[in-house]
Amino acid sequence: MVQDQPTRLGRRLSAILAADVAGYSRLMHHDEETTHAKLTALLADAVEPSIAEHGGRVVKNTGDGFLADFPSAVQAVRAAVQFQTRIKELTIGDAEDRRIALRVGVNIGDVIVEPHDIFGDGVNVAARLESIAEPGGICISSSAYDQVRGKVGVEFTDLGEQNLKNIARPIRAYAVA
Repeated sequence: MVQDQPTRLGRRLSAILAADVAGYSRLMHHDEETTHAKLTALLADAVEPSIAEHGGRVVKNTGDGFLADFPSAVQAVRAAVQFQTRIKELTIGDAEDRRIALRVGVNIGDVIVEPHDIFGDGVNVAARLESIAEPGGICISSSAYDQVRGKVGVEFTDLGEQNLKNIARPIRAYAVA
């Protein structure tokens, strides 16, 4: 009996950036149309240009966030720092309880690549790091930190080993200070 060869999956090492809006449900509950319009504008004016400038691509939007990949951790962190700074500038006049702030996680991992998505443990770790980042903050894995230390012009705070939801092993995490 002849068995079909399994389909070869496209894989590559990638710097993965996961981001979402802190308090998105609360913001949408308060004012859906304004929240949607502000988020759309921030993505167009701050996020997308930063990602493109640093060689990344938005893999998919998730409604209240997005997933992007980059050829290097340095480029991913530089893009995140740039768009987080720009978002703060653009939202400084908004009431604090209505201000849009992104949380960002960055990790390096070997990912399965499809035309409109990426998959794998590296993606899951980036998403879990994003969930522990402060609103307006950036949290990165130790594998990303090892690549960016001394190269991105920002300081980091060592958050120690973190037990992340549905990730079997603790992940050492760092936050942009």
